[in-house]
Amino acid sequence: MIDRHAVVSRHNVRLTAPDALTALTVGNGEFAYTMDVTGLQTLTALHDEVAARAENRPAMGLHTQAQWGFHEMSNPDGWDLADVMRPYRTPHGVIDYPVAYDFDRPPAELTQDELPGYYLWVNPQRLDLFRLGLELRAAADDEPLAAAGLHSRLTDVDQQLDLWSGTVVSRFSFQGTDFRVTTACHPDRDLLAFKIESEQLTDGRATLVLSFPGASDTFADTADWRHPERHHTELTLDAPVDGRTTARLDRRLDGTGYTVDLATSPGARLEDVGVHRYRITADGPVLEVIVAAAPTDRDRSTERTPLPRTADVFEASAAGWRDFWTSGAAVDLSGCTDPRAHELERRIVLSQYLTRTQSAGSLPPAETGLTQNSWAGKFHLEMHWWHAAHFASWGRPELLERSLDWYRSILPVARQIAARQGFPGVRWPKHIGPEGRESPNVIGPLLVWQQPHPIHFAELIRLARPTEQPAVLDRYGELVEQTARFIAGYLYRTPDGLVHLPPATMPAQERYQPEEVWDPPFELCYFAWGLRTAQTWRELRGLERETGWDALLVDLAPLPIQHDHYAAVGAAPGSAAPPRTELGDHPSMVGALGLVPETGLVDPDVMRSTLDFIDREWDWDLTWGWDYPMIAMTATRLGDPDRAVEALTRQAPRNRYLANGHNCQHPTRLPLYLPGNGGLLSAVALMITGAGSAQQRSGHPGFPNQGWQIRAEGFPQRP
Repeated sequence: MIDRHAVVSRHNVRLTAPDALTALTVGNGEFAYTMDVTGLQTLTALHDEVAARAENRPAMGLHTQAQWGFHEMSNPDGWDLADVMRPYRTPHGVIDYPVAYDFDRPPAELTQDELPGYYLWVNPQRLDLFRLGLELRAAADDEPLAAAGLHSRLTDVDQQLDLWSGTVVSRFSFQGTDFRVTTACHPDRDLLAFKIESEQLTDGRATLVLSFPGASDTFADTADWRHPERHHTELTLDAPVDGRTTARLDRRLDGTGYTVDLATSPGARLEDVGVHRYRITADGPVLEVIVAAAPTDRDRSTERTPLPRTADVFEASAAGWRDFWTSGAAVDLSGCTDPRAHELERRIVLSQYLTRTQSAGSLPPAETGLTQNSWAGKFHLEMHWWHAAHFASWGRPELLERSLDWYRSILPVARQIAARQGFPGVRWPKHIGPEGRESPNVIGPLLVWQQPHPIHFAELIRLARPTEQPAVLDRYGELVEQTARFIAGYLYRTPDGLVHLPPATMPAQERYQPEEVWDPPFELCYFAWGLRTAQTWRELRGLERETGWDALLVDLAPLPIQHDHYAAVGAAPGSAAPPRTELGDHPSMVGALGLVPETGLVDPDVMRSTLDFIDREWDWDLTWGWDYPMIAMTATRLGDPDRAVEALTRQAPRNRYLANGHNCQHPTRLPLYLPGNGGLLSAVALMITGAGSAQQRSGHPGFPNQGWQIRAEGFPQRP
């Protein structure tokens, strides 16, 4: 057996200086708190991502977010999707898509006609629930020091994230006095525990401040601190319980409400010190604080659940993380002699931690998880595979299943989208909030590669739960069936009898005019695999195969080829125009055999030539974090382990992993990108276990024999 504690613990994160780009997060998949080196949200100027973008410097924000924490601005004009539709001519007829907004343009440049698209794109947005940080003073009676430059006054910084327990211990000195802060999140409740130890607490030189921002209706800003008049906070102090100060803060932003419950160690004082700001002053050198958050719409009861002690939360966190690390699969690369092995193992371990804290909730995650907003904090369903498919591949299917119930909840919405466009079944939107409403954009509503994802998720879960197959088939059968019905309806048979994936389609490589796109290889193969898998599910459920689906599969058009490699998109049937490929963004054609299991549609020799072409010609500065795992999976299925490892470890700007484990895409615009972390884990699972033709290799087919002495356990079968 693998010594899992040793594997995990050798990658504990240790920081010895403030770093604007390296923040640590504790969380449970539903709720997360991101901190600086003080173990709190103290160095706000250093980590202010809005100011950092304006100053063109790196920064990762400090925020508190929850899966339920969405807000919608008021809509007095009653804008809806009917205001943003535009017609597209397709082989299926004219179809209206909600595309009347291009998010690359700032609101100030928009015309009155474009404002509905902007509103619908940024609403709803994810909230920053609160900020909890230290106030530090030069002397007890002084005003708190400004946040700007405060990081430069800290010395002896030593912050460690203990991955096995999910606990962060932060040590530092300020003006010659030591501080120790312990931070953890409860594994099952939206609740944080803090223990702060310093003599500066005793005389008031150090206090805590809890503050509340408003919602931001922008692409990337997570909080709005400029308009306090737009939201409301009401403090209710309770009678002390066992000497502890307890309080409730009721929050209201337009129609959104949530509460923050607070408990401190005995003798601490809580006072209102300004608009949406509340100070906590200790009664001695130790201050313990519990903070819990909940949406008022979910729990309107006046009865409150008692808050636990900090020691109980630290113990619960340790137990929860121990259960996580000892479940599912594990990989030990300590026996490898290849110099890349240690860094790859670090990325594997930290990616498991990060995706567990931020991608394992009841909703599909945002691309920046619960750390800070991007794309207004909404989630992208085409990215859900990269975020979370690995949970099943690593033997933890229950963590993927948490968000699959949400797909079932929006079946009516997805069915309405498909019906409005003239298709059967359900069409899964792209850029959305919890309610499932599409967001207008020139790209998102035309993407289709997210359509087979629910089938893929269901199949991964079925294979990961071999003894529970009847229950899995019953739970996800309708999801698979309705998804397949849309896929079959979207495919198009031309007069020559061939079946194509037609316009108006935006491929995963988002660089083409959707009216001109035919047969992108990745999407065509993924649709075919989805239909075949849905047929298997019908048989397993005791149903007859759909003969129409089989007829489509038999007559699928060949994949477009450009010279000796697969092209990104084909041309219209009968057109003299050749297939073509733009040389930036996602090299998504390789996903036709990689993310997509074997379909028989891909010629292995042509796909090898495609990988060679990408190596030679691609603009690697314009790739994204999941492109590298995608290439690694393709190489694995082709039996090329050297190329698979090279892809995962390639030195490229978007394949950078920070000290905290985050896959950084751009230090000012997108400092973290969880699809890269989840994609890496999916790729490693395939490299360990193999699938399809790769199973012909002995050992671990995605790793070379020389230099890679790998120990692995707990990986289930996969497609």
